[in-house]
Amino acid sequence: MIRAGVAAVDVTPPAGLAMSGFAARTLPARGAHDPLTVRGLAVEDTAVAVADVIGLHHEMSARIRRRCTLPDERVIVAALHNHGGPVSMPGRLGAKADPDYLALLEDACVRAIDEAVASQRPARLHAGLGADPGVARNRRHSDGPLDRSLPLLKVCGEDGEVFAVMTGYACHPVVLGADNTLWTADYPHYVRTALEEAHPGAVAIFLTGCVGDANTGHTAHASMTLASNPDRSFAAAERIGRGIAAAAMQTPSALPLGDHVHAANAQVYLRFESREREAPEALAAAWREELAGADPLRAALLKPWIGWAETVAGRDMRPLPARVTLLDWGGLPVIGLPGEIFAATALSIRQAFGSKPLFIAGFAEDNPGYIPPREEYAHGGYEVDEAHRYYGMPATFAPGCAEVLAGTAISLVGQR
Repeated sequence: MIRAGVAAVDVTPPAGLAMSGFAARTLPARGAHDPLTVRGLAVEDTAVAVADVIGLHHEMSARIRRRCTLPDERVIVAALHNHGGPVSMPGRLGAKADPDYLALLEDACVRAIDEAVASQRPARLHAGLGADPGVARNRRHSDGPLDRSLPLLKVCGEDGEVFAVMTGYACHPVVLGADNTLWTADYPHYVRTALEEAHPGAVAIFLTGCVGDANTGHTAHASMTLASNPDRSFAAAERIGRGIAAAAMQTPSALPLGDHVHAANAQVYLRFESREREAPEALAAAWREELAGADPLRAALLKPWIGWAETVAGRDMRPLPARVTLLDWGGLPVIGLPGEIFAATALSIRQAFGSKPLFIAGFAEDNPGYIPPREEYAHGGYEVDEAHRYYGMPATFAPGCAEVLAGTAISLVGQR
């Protein structure tokens, strides 16, 4: 057997704080639809913690790993990337973060890990692959790639009862649109709820996969509206989330894992490459002129762009350090990658290891924005040409960065 423990810590903010994820949404949260949490799963001297926020800044993640009871190199701290949560990364995504909430969030991440460790007991791990839920769509290309994998991990006590269950899927948690002003974990809330209903007393954890080009079928620009949409409602989120949970539970055989645990990580450097053809000063001037006559939704986008051009654009092009982490739980790899990774990158990692269960968590340790594979730069679009402004990055990440991340992950798994 192996020792494992799980914990969940509430991090639901009060009403009135700014929400993060949609430039079109300028109103603060008016309350909560479902609780936001940090959920931790500790296996021996390793752990994964997932916070229900859009992203974590690498400086906060580093502090969490240093403060928790486990060794720094044996922990993955990830974000769910729901767009119904509070501002969680200073200087990114266009709104100011509340310092009191950031302190609460950091403390909760440490607490979730430490409580999971403190609750450890003898356990057996079982892993398998669920059925393709058929939910995700490539939002950039109608025939584009998708990571359809749906890994499932069950953690059972000596009595055979499941006390923790983890699944992961690669579909943006943006069923709810910019018109929503309630705190929510979006469809993953319903995935977790359904799994916990199927295993009374268990804590469910959801890892958001490589979703940079995947959601339920709308384009990134479709979120630049405050109009309601029946396809982007809580009812739709529940249908989608429960469907994913049902598919995960259709795992034909959850095979027992071994009792060995391994952890490794590596630091890589992500280069920047500017794609803007005009100088930042000229861009700022043009956008300010446009702002004078812009409608409110366009103005909500132009304002952070102007701020970016005047304070960030091209000013610090030093490569950004990024961390890739592997946890091996009895033969089950759990990989943490930073940022918004595309399906093609995830598939290149999966193809290196066949059809065995493998978790890939995007938004792990840091969320500096989209990191496209080489072939996507020719197509441009929001994820390639615009999103870095909203994220507060000096430029787009250069071609080859995604491949470096994938190669590093493959190397870490191969060395276990």
